[in-house]
Amino acid sequence: MDKLFEELDFRTTPIGDLILQRRKYLQLDGEVVYEVKLGDAFLMSSMFHEVEEALSRLGLGALNGADWDVVVGGLGLGYTAVAALAFPELRSLLVVDALEGVIDWHEREMVPLGKTMNDDPRCRYVLGDFFALATEDGKNFDPDASERKFHAVLLDIDHSPRNLLAPRNAAFYTTDGLRKLASRLHPDGVFALWSDDAPDADFMADLRAVFRDVKSVVVPFPNPLLDTISESTVYVAQRPIR
Repeated sequence: MDKLFEELDFRTTPIGDLILQRRKYLQLDGEVVYEVKLGDAFLMSSMFHEVEEALSRLGLGALNGADWDVVVGGLGLGYTAVAALAFPELRSLLVVDALEGVIDWHEREMVPLGKTMNDDPRCRYVLGDFFALATEDGKNFDPDASERKFHAVLLDIDHSPRNLLAPRNAAFYTTDGLRKLASRLHPDGVFALWSDDAPDADFMADLRAVFRDVKSVVVPFPNPLLDTISESTVYVAQRPIR
């Protein structure tokens, strides 16, 4: 790659312009970074993926047994999904994304982790609105099995439970929305969520009203551009066995 900046794809969507771009940072010894933008907001950068990987490690690390069926909400650049595929106990992975372009980038292997996901027979892309599939009657993450339940759901879509990509997503982050999500889980199943904000006491209370063993884990990661340490949060909660 000789160009310092290249726009790889541009698409219009109902929620803003979707852009995939690639950038070479000379101040980082020529590191090549892939970035996803929606409108003016950066959704994902391959420079920062520690917390996305921690989402899978912490969420799936709370499970027991084997033959797990797992859902990842939000494909991004694939880091959460690929970290989930690293678990040999995983039997199947559905990766749900509402943006056709993001799925297409992976299917066409325009992004670094596309081939890893495409080559793993356990992995399957689902084009759909995660929040509708999680909460609406008669819908399910698996379009071929309306009553299917899962061992874990790992969510990385909104910036945080309060900083949303779309106002309509707010209903999901309530006790009613979380109960509907929990109904898609097996007993003792796990819900884990990435947030770019510090732990939110009110959201923790909503989680405790539905789940057990609720915790928030602050995950530090380096920011080489600013030469600082940044932090994000991973919430982990288990469905009661009853």
